[in-house]
Amino acid sequence: MSVIEGLKPEIVWKHFDEIRKIPRCSKHEEKIREYIVNFAKKLNLEYKVDKAGNVVIRKAASPGMENKPIVVLQGHMDMVCEKNANVEHDFSKDPIKLVKKGDVLTADGTTLGADNGIGLAIMLAILEDKNLKHGPIEALFTVDEETGLTGAFAIQPDFLKGRIMLNLDSEDFGVITIGSAGGGGSKIELPLKRQKNGKESKSFTIKVTGLRGGHSGVDIHEQRGNAIKILARFLWKAMQNYELLVSDIRGGDKHNAIPREATAVVLVNEKDMSKFVSSLKNEAKDIANEIKTIDPNFILKIEETKNPEEILDKESTFKLINLLYSLPHGVDKMSYDVPGLVETSTNLAKISMEKNNAVIEMSSRSATKSELEDMRGRIKAIASLAGAKTTEDEPYPGWKPNLDSKILALAKKVFREMYGREPKVEAIHAGLECGIIGEKFPGMDMISIGPTIKYPHSPDEQVEISTVDKFYKYVLKILENI
Repeated sequence: MSVIEGLKPEIVWKHFDEIRKIPRCSKHEEKIREYIVNFAKKLNLEYKVDKAGNVVIRKAASPGMENKPIVVLQGHMDMVCEKNANVEHDFSKDPIKLVKKGDVLTADGTTLGADNGIGLAIMLAILEDKNLKHGPIEALFTVDEETGLTGAFAIQPDFLKGRIMLNLDSEDFGVITIGSAGGGGSKIELPLKRQKNGKESKSFTIKVTGLRGGHSGVDIHEQRGNAIKILARFLWKAMQNYELLVSDIRGGDKHNAIPREATAVVLVNEKDMSKFVSSLKNEAKDIANEIKTIDPNFILKIEETKNPEEILDKESTFKLINLLYSLPHGVDKMSYDVPGLVETSTNLAKISMEKNNAVIEMSSRSATKSELEDMRGRIKAIASLAGAKTTEDEPYPGWKPNLDSKILALAKKVFREMYGREPKVEAIHAGLECGIIGEKFPGMDMISIGPTIKYPHSPDEQVEISTVDKFYKYVLKILENI
């Protein structure tokens, strides 16, 4: 029996159960798009697919509600595909394995995909149910939100008719989001020189693991450990005292996920072996003590390994370790205007090594365009000191709050009537597609809402089951009263 059997509302969980079986990593949304299009065909609903792969499905108004304005329901098809290192799971074909613990639904060692699978399931449920009361609906399913919002960037001005939008990609029930940060990525390429390995050295694999990771926007203020930065700290300190050469460094997986694991293969002189290992263990104790409150499961693993045939020369090792140690990570500035809101941050997201290059990926965010430019400029400047080349992707815009929004006023009123309390209204540091869609469709009145989802973009991701039912009823009530 499925762990979601009997959960309410059944129509939503039915769709989520299908969605979690369908591969939909970012940039690989073919099968979920096929599922959505076949769904529209089966119900004889008008649909359209654009060149980028975005889908819009139109549903006519309920009888007697034809004169209501068109409402856009919006969510993204892709999910962040992350798993623990000890978990065997192929995201290209394996369904997400669900685990239910009381009121919490999570996955077995992988991301759950509730971000934004629950939003998709609710949109499909609304499109399917013929007994609901609502005006005309456009359901917009976008691609590749998680790795660059490329689907939203590609939407053409004739794709949507509605000018009221409910984005269903927020993660805290009872919170109405009315603004979000803009952001952009930086890719650093550091040229490397390799040499043949000497004979009087010992090789070690050094692994940082056990960290929580998380969303580089939503969770960045918690100052969780970054595995790449911690690994760089180990290597930099060791390099001050021992002749150390690097064979390989890699860590992180997604630009918008705080790295949970990172690994290096290094060589030290055989005579320094015991002191080197001892120094790493002492440093690990200090770091564990520093981050024990937020990352209590941090582990440093040190294993002797077979000597590689090639290693970086001394200069390349020096430049790479110093670069990783110098690059910023975390909160850069808090908002002056909104208490507790991060204004600007950056995430050192990924490091990998090719034969002649180290490739480092950074993801920066800010609510202020000029501060985003400044952060990326500083990254570029640090990289240039190491002789590295930096390329920047196209930044996406932030979403400026509109406290006079009519849909916001209605959403607050409906929530108050349904649940007897005021919803919280806030802006967030994460990126949402609303900023891009708002620029493309002038006059779009938008809010972002959702059920409670915790620890997105990590294998700890979970959704609070009871909030899904409450959220679905809330969306239906908003649609009925627009």
